[in-house]
Amino acid sequence: MAGALAGVKIVDLSQIVSGPMAATMLADQGADVIKVESPHGDPVRTLGPAKGDVSAMFIAVNRGKRGLSIDLKTRGGRTILERLIGWADVLIDNFRPGTMERLGFDYERCAALNPRLIYASITGFGSDGPYSNIRVYDPVVQAVSGIAATQIDKEGRPQLVRTLVADKVTALTMAQAITAALFHRERTGEAQRIDVAMVDAAIAFNWPEGMYNHSFLDAPPPPFPEYGALSRLWPCADGQVAIGMMQDVEFVALMRALELADLAADTELHSVRGRMKRQSEWAPRVAAAIAARTMDELMAGFIREGAVGGRVNTSANVGDDPQVQHNGSIVTVPQGDAGRVRAARPAALFSATPAGIAGPAPHLGEHGAAVLAELGFDAAAIAAFAADGALKGVA
Repeated sequence: MAGALAGVKIVDLSQIVSGPMAATMLADQGADVIKVESPHGDPVRTLGPAKGDVSAMFIAVNRGKRGLSIDLKTRGGRTILERLIGWADVLIDNFRPGTMERLGFDYERCAALNPRLIYASITGFGSDGPYSNIRVYDPVVQAVSGIAATQIDKEGRPQLVRTLVADKVTALTMAQAITAALFHRERTGEAQRIDVAMVDAAIAFNWPEGMYNHSFLDAPPPPFPEYGALSRLWPCADGQVAIGMMQDVEFVALMRALELADLAADTELHSVRGRMKRQSEWAPRVAAAIAARTMDELMAGFIREGAVGGRVNTSANVGDDPQVQHNGSIVTVPQGDAGRVRAARPAALFSATPAGIAGPAPHLGEHGAAVLAELGFDAAAIAAFAADGALKGVA
């Protein structure tokens, strides 16, 4: 069965993570994505462990795409992009503000080339404003958006989340926005431009709990403990576990899982206020009960009582977790001459239009000749583009 976005055609001009990951999510859902790279290629091709010109990170955010490498500084490269824009339903870029305009492909020109085009642009801080000329990577956005401020160390200093959280939430935001724009176009025939600033996506992502003490403006209530301060990992006999007890029933279930029957029966502890009042009494007993058990023993209790809890997996053993295995969350896929690779399958499960990994990530310019032929260029034109340096990866 075809994916939900079968027939949607996307030109992906973006690089690194935010734009490519958004396009890959759409490819997983059936879209035909052409990744357009400069002759030097996406910098992520060489970031981390790699085989040839494909790194593990590049594969993860560019799988299932066709590869085209053109030099947009040449007349031939711009001619090819014009033809691509006429072919596409969606164009994605994450260049610095002004780059597309300097290349001659601003929104107005692209809309003139293809009135049905969804023009999706990702920037770090926005298309204008005091920071718009700053080059942006994930840590900068974490810092400005307040995400780092929610990761306080023991000395009270902000810390970075040690993953590309801002890049990835921007990808999620843009992928959802593109599908919404496609839905609107389907109903009305109207295309449009989408702008997503990484800082805006990060602030929106962080807001619900990261900023809850800064929401009420009129007669604000007393500050609540910061959400991050309410959470920690608990050492056990052979590792660590995470637990939770936001709701009263969850506290009772956890006490039963830890065989602390008197605490489970203590009605004063069946409220947040009561638990906070007597935390110095019950928390050490919970810590001791957890420390005395293995992860397997704790998980058995959590499952039996329906308590909130989970083992802390290492990066290497996430795939060994029983629930991860049951869900089939990690799959093995072929990556051409690089052999097999492991990947996270598309997270959303569709009953009628299944998503799936459409294929390997492309080598630089791998599908250039085939894509140009599909766009209507004959063999002589393709050879001329290659000879002039406009097209790379084609002999």
